[in-house]
Amino acid sequence: MGSVAADDDPRSRESNELWAHSRSPVSLRRHTLEEHLRGTAALARQFGEAFGAAELAEYLALVHDVGKAACAWQAGLVDRAERTGGRVGVPHKEAGAFLAARYTGKQFAAVVQGHHGGLPAPQVLKTLLLSLRDGRHEDQLLIDEACARAGRLIPEIHPDRPVPVPAWLGPCPPHDRPRQELARDLLIRMLFSCLVDADFLDTAAHFAGLPVRLAPSVAMSGLTERFETRRRHLLAGHPSSEVNDVRQRVYEQVIANAAREPGIYVLHVPTGGGKTLASAGFALHHAAHHGLRRVVVAVPYISITEQNAKVYRDLLDPTDPEDAPVVLEHHSAINLDDDENIWARTAAENWDAPFVVTTTVQLFQSLFANKPAAMRKLHRLAGSVIVLDEVQALPDRLLVPILSALRGLVEYFGVTVVLASATQPDFWSLTQLDGVPRRQLAEEPATLFRDLRRVRYEWRMEADVTWEGIADEISRESGRRTLVVVNSTKDAAMMHRLLRDRTEGHVLHLSTRMTAGHRRETIERMRTLLDAGAEVRVVSTSLIEAGVDIDFPLVYRAWAPAESLQQAAGRCNRDGRLAIGTTVVFRVPGAGAPRDETFTRALDVTATEFGPGRAFPDDLDALDTYYKRRYALQGGGAKGMGTDIDALRALLDFPAVTEAFKMIDDTFTQPVIVIRPDDEPDAIEADIAALRSPYPAGPGPLRRLQPYVAALPRREAQAALAAGLAQPVIGDMLHWQGAYHPERGLDPAEPEDRGAYSM
Repeated sequence: MGSVAADDDPRSRESNELWAHSRSPVSLRRHTLEEHLRGTAALARQFGEAFGAAELAEYLALVHDVGKAACAWQAGLVDRAERTGGRVGVPHKEAGAFLAARYTGKQFAAVVQGHHGGLPAPQVLKTLLLSLRDGRHEDQLLIDEACARAGRLIPEIHPDRPVPVPAWLGPCPPHDRPRQELARDLLIRMLFSCLVDADFLDTAAHFAGLPVRLAPSVAMSGLTERFETRRRHLLAGHPSSEVNDVRQRVYEQVIANAAREPGIYVLHVPTGGGKTLASAGFALHHAAHHGLRRVVVAVPYISITEQNAKVYRDLLDPTDPEDAPVVLEHHSAINLDDDENIWARTAAENWDAPFVVTTTVQLFQSLFANKPAAMRKLHRLAGSVIVLDEVQALPDRLLVPILSALRGLVEYFGVTVVLASATQPDFWSLTQLDGVPRRQLAEEPATLFRDLRRVRYEWRMEADVTWEGIADEISRESGRRTLVVVNSTKDAAMMHRLLRDRTEGHVLHLSTRMTAGHRRETIERMRTLLDAGAEVRVVSTSLIEAGVDIDFPLVYRAWAPAESLQQAAGRCNRDGRLAIGTTVVFRVPGAGAPRDETFTRALDVTATEFGPGRAFPDDLDALDTYYKRRYALQGGGAKGMGTDIDALRALLDFPAVTEAFKMIDDTFTQPVIVIRPDDEPDAIEADIAALRSPYPAGPGPLRRLQPYVAALPRREAQAALAAGLAQPVIGDMLHWQGAYHPERGLDPAEPEDRGAYSM
């Protein structure tokens, strides 16, 4: 051992200490195994209390690293990990999995066995446990030694009775068994989340030389009072109008329902009806009344998280900058679980805040994942109110597992769900919500739609419609303010060029090829120009059409599913300043479209229900028929809408569920950090360096980098990487080194665009 003292020798059976992690660069201390196991267990118990599984979560955390007690692992920590920077090279998960199976049940052994690589497939776990039971595992001597050594240090790993599990896992009637099986899947996921979050927190604290830091507890009643006070102050400056009167009526109806029992609620109001404040107000009042811990607002587009998070921060965050913020905005879609640096996973988000604003992709991909970084935040959902805004954007092909999981969260994990949309899908026509009360938050939606009708529709559906023709038509509207919404980033860039060449006024562009901060600035500039009455044309992808609070007198919408047409119309005459606004729906042959079956099938049904001589997109009866026919196209009822995923969940086949459940094609885009000329490069570079460091970084750097992240098609990202125009950061995130167009962001090469990059 050289200069290492005898009592510090982890290879010796006579060592006074067992270690869990190498020396901290701050404290210069190794992390003792007892400290790590007891610290992780205490955190996991605290997390598990939210869903009645404190003792179970605590035990699984207590045994998760028992395998590190083996002499070979201890030696590997010093000889390879510390001295050469290599890996320990000795397995350690199997000992804890053996203890978990023995004292909690075989199904929960998956939590321990998967705490580094991910929840395993059932056959893999079965094979492992059989070999451990029969004493024929290839590392059996190592496992037995580890259990014996750790047991002398922490006797509680061998309890004198089985660890209790939730009572609802016991025998149940046959007709309830399918739901119980899916609830068991959720329980294992929640316990896994408790363990990996606690493990990451305790490990990161050791390397930082600091105690574990959790967000301070905040009383929901106090947040609710703050919200109401600031909301009244905000609205005091708004002029009286018919639209504002309707919004106030909606708010009062919604808040009146906040004391009702937890469950699944529907908020069906027209665009511009005040959903953002009404849904948050209900969630806060409901959480305060029922003692719930957290509000999670999930929306389909990053642009809405940015807008809504700002609104909620203004209404909820403390005025003293020294106090912890209340609102956490999370929309970075970075894959950290495949990173070679195992400590990179500690940078994953864990939603440790009272009010979280995120995307539906983040929410549901976490719910159906099997890897540690992706699932770290999951346990925070227990005892919360989940507001799903713009639920019409949920993909049909995944509705079965999404609805069954939401039902399971409500029935077993103390969650209330709010389904909010102006184009409310008919989810209760699917069997997953059979027997679940449909609780309406706003009265008489048809009356609200009539009172807030502010738009007329025009159609440009002829075969000879072209992009150039639409651009010519828009440019002839001298002095007008016009929004154009299209279906792809390629179409958005092209239309922006066409309008920029044809008009003298301001022409703005919005797409995910721009960084989040750039998009936010553009939306603010757009609002400023609109308020000033300036001539402005805006070209955007669909990211602007759902929930973004913007008001144009004229909107052009490329042909899209009915709910998108209505959502785009919600940006037209939104505040009722005109007697009537105009939304023009146009169809250009060969226009771009998302690579998504839901979009294609929805477009087919839209053509049968809406258009010239048919219904307008705000016809509620036509929308009801539209959704029923759309679901039927999936093969009849729930078939084809994700029933196979629920079957895999019932089997506890976690990797197969992850593979089958894809909210978006994660092979299509890649996150890219861009430093623009007006950004602060030193701070950004420091966070990038922290993420590249071999030591745990925690979620802080990724939170701070969110405004500087754009999305690039993976094919282009990989080409840029090969050409030296990008560098790896962490996970699949890249640091952009090429040019960035001041209006269109990461715009593909065009000969006339000197600001564009080339490959």
